[in-house]
Amino acid sequence: MKQIPLAIGVATRRSFENFLPGANEPALSHLRALSAQGTQTTRWAPAYLWGASGSGKTHLLQALVNHGEQQGSRTGWFDAHDPAPWPFDEAWALIVIDGCDALDADQQHAAFTLFVEAATRGVSVAAAGRVPPVDLPLREDLRTRLAWGHVFAIQSLGEPEVRAALRHEADRRGIFLSDDVMDYLLTRFERDLKNLMAQLDRLDTYSLATKRPITVPLLKLMLAEREHEQAP
Repeated sequence: MKQIPLAIGVATRRSFENFLPGANEPALSHLRALSAQGTQTTRWAPAYLWGASGSGKTHLLQALVNHGEQQGSRTGWFDAHDPAPWPFDEAWALIVIDGCDALDADQQHAAFTLFVEAATRGVSVAAAGRVPPVDLPLREDLRTRLAWGHVFAIQSLGEPEVRAALRHEADRRGIFLSDDVMDYLLTRFERDLKNLMAQLDRLDTYSLATKRPITVPLLKLMLAEREHEQAP
């Protein structure tokens, strides 16, 4: 019988400080500057981040929102999971639209309407998608608005940076992550940080449940059990 571990809230609130920039320092610096305006009425051109899944786009957007909240600002956050229409709140200092490449026709109309409201009221807009604006499968007026501001290609981290991020997260959790376990994670799974962090979270939970230290055999056992559970 396994012990069911309690939810102890190990997740880290995403911030600019715990984002590893790698080659993405220009995007990080720009969003820091954007967040520094707080509740001022200075109008900023929209910021659009694009890159592969797991490259850190959503992390940066959430860091922007969290920093604003610390200053007392309010944000409207929308993505492809939110059915249209999307209401506008006059109290917002920022509008975020994530997953722009997956918006349906009604959501595209809603996003364009938010852009109009934001431009009229001096509200900042930050958005993200997996492809650059020119390749977005969106209506032309929305694609144009996403493209005319500051556009940043978010680069995935290299292996040394990914290792450093995994090591830092393991240390934060108070768990020992050996080089063998690290090597297995990096060869067994896609190397985007989002996916690897999810695997580390599952491994940490499984280690607590089985009361066994994190080793390669334990990792293999966890994966074998998951494959068995998912088998038809």
